[in-house]
Amino acid sequence: MAISRRSMILGTAATGTAALTLAACGSDDDGGNGGGGGNGGSDGGSGGDAGAVVMINGTEPQNPLHTTNTNEVGGGKILQNLFSGLVYYDAEGSPQNEMAESIETEDSQTYTIKIVEGWTFTNGDPVTAQNFVDAWNYGANGANGQYSSYFFESIDGFADISGADADASATMSGLEVQDDLTFTVKLSSPQSDFPIRLGYTAYSPLPKAFFDDPEAFGEQPIGNGPYKLVAWNHNQNAELEVNPDYNGPRKPANGGLDFVFYQDQETAYNDLLSGGLDVIDAIPPSALSSFESELGERAVNQPAAGNATFTIHMEDPNFSGEAGTLRRKALSRAINRPEICEAIYGGTRTAATDFTTPVVNGYSESIPGNEVLTFDEAEAKKLWDEAEAIKPFEGSFTLAYNADGGHQEWVDAACNSIRNVLGIEAAGNSYPDFKSLRDDVTGRTIEGAFRTGWQADYPSMFNFLGPLYSSAAAEGRGSNDGDYMNPEFDEALQAGLSATDEEESYTLGQKAQEILFQDLPAIPLWFNNVAGGYAETVDNVVFGWDSQPMYHEITKQA
Repeated sequence: MAISRRSMILGTAATGTAALTLAACGSDDDGGNGGGGGNGGSDGGSGGDAGAVVMINGTEPQNPLHTTNTNEVGGGKILQNLFSGLVYYDAEGSPQNEMAESIETEDSQTYTIKIVEGWTFTNGDPVTAQNFVDAWNYGANGANGQYSSYFFESIDGFADISGADADASATMSGLEVQDDLTFTVKLSSPQSDFPIRLGYTAYSPLPKAFFDDPEAFGEQPIGNGPYKLVAWNHNQNAELEVNPDYNGPRKPANGGLDFVFYQDQETAYNDLLSGGLDVIDAIPPSALSSFESELGERAVNQPAAGNATFTIHMEDPNFSGEAGTLRRKALSRAINRPEICEAIYGGTRTAATDFTTPVVNGYSESIPGNEVLTFDEAEAKKLWDEAEAIKPFEGSFTLAYNADGGHQEWVDAACNSIRNVLGIEAAGNSYPDFKSLRDDVTGRTIEGAFRTGWQADYPSMFNFLGPLYSSAAAEGRGSNDGDYMNPEFDEALQAGLSATDEEESYTLGQKAQEILFQDLPAIPLWFNNVAGGYAETVDNVVFGWDSQPMYHEITKQA
């Protein structure tokens, strides 16, 4: 059950209503597991070796390690440990100040942000207010083509610089540096959940070295977080060591992190069982029925701020227009979600009832239109036949997935169900790894349907709506992979974001979802639990709200 955080104020002297919500690189998930709740590892009494490096499963990042151009988990896991932002999220999803001394507002539209003095980047440069403003302007400017540009959409002046033809030196009018430690942010409208977003990596500061040579920086980022990058060995691993100059609240209790990039979850899990891997956040389907008995108290199975969907581009000839909308609904009706959740996932997934997740405030299981997620053979056939009368279906249905993420089983099951119910050819389209799949998705070269999923970036229901379905996040400006653009949805979303009353905000967010259920820009499948665990080599393993371990807290024996 979600816990309201909207009464919380960030900062020691905040006035007004910096209202917050509990709910999360982002991000499309890499292997199929989403966010988390809070899991207790050992009590930490054994301490551990402060110099020991913790081995964790990962995937090859899709892009260079840029804070505003990473919207997938492989790169996100690394960046969240290399950078510190104004706030961070504790295991329960509650925002806590990290670099922020205070975040103040009188009207939920203009925010004054003061940062703590004394922070530095790992090259010795001080972190100032200008580093935040420069980073945000770079991320927002359309000339830079950043995948996370959507996250700056609410700042005044974003619309003026967000186009691909923007002047590369243009900046947003809503950002102003007041002094070395203070800057102001003016939004285009009141948005009371703005402060809670600021723990997402896209809002991190960037040093001057980034702007001097972004390409080199992407291979060897210079951050200000609890760890620093030692080496990124492509398609193998990323080695992180402790940043000795970090004095923030995420002080590492270990000697570093090693993210090992696996080609399949089976190998990673076997390494965990043998002690070659310390922590895993994705259990292969073959072990979902046994991992809790095999790992005992070291097994993790808890609700997460993540979901699974599949997407079909809005311009796909078979799935556009009136006939396309009917076909999307027919596909959704042809999939027996509870059966797949039980047969394949053994209770670590729950059939979806909305576009968000039960972990976030505002979730509802009774949004009008969500009956389209209920398995109904007769209704599926009826909808498909209605579409055929308008425009005949051509070719076969394919559903693309990454083979390294444990998705083949559910894709095969879904395609079998679609084939049996609708009488069409349906099959999975396997990509060797997550990066390859995402390259075709973001390059808009992928054909047919493709698996998508969302692990929340920050604790808000609107993080499941805006970055994935708003027009501002389409065409490469965010994670709207199907390029869905509906002004009616945009207006409803903006109304929800602008509401300062908690319950009104949730109600309006649910109204926006009613539009999504009519259009189905993506087809919700199930809500994720984080199914993971850890080896006997480590203690103090706590999986957080976003399905990721609290990396800095993990201790490891010598």
